[in-house]
Amino acid sequence: MASIEGGAPSPENPLLPMFTYSKLAQGGIAAVSYLAGIAGEKRLAGSAEIAESRQLSRQLVAKILTLLSGAGVVEGKSGPSGGYRLARDAREITLLDVVKVFEDPKDRVMCPFGPNWCGTGNTCPLHDTFV
Repeated sequence: MASIEGGAPSPENPLLPMFTYSKLAQGGIAAVSYLAGIAGEKRLAGSAEIAESRQLSRQLVAKILTLLSGAGVVEGKSGPSGGYRLARDAREITLLDVVKVFEDPKDRVMCPFGPNWCGTGNTCPLHDTFV
């Protein structure tokens, strides 16, 4: 990961650091972003198509789609003409909706803006969204 000149993020230097998510959460974000990108085409996408487009293994994508389907983020149709699509409009699906399928947000104790925000006075702009 490249470093950002100017030091760590803080209220005076509000550059967001890169979030670190599990492999499953990263794959979930990739799969949902692909499905959001084709939503206007009104078609289903198979796990192989999504895997190839995002350079992920088909087995991993199949597992991810099963979990996302169980959580109501995507819906799937089985069979030769089957595949997946978003369960609702892409604008209604948040990053948190996807990540919490794979991770418990309460396990994250670090503020996304860095160590000099929450806990040292005023909370960061995303505090209420993540807590």
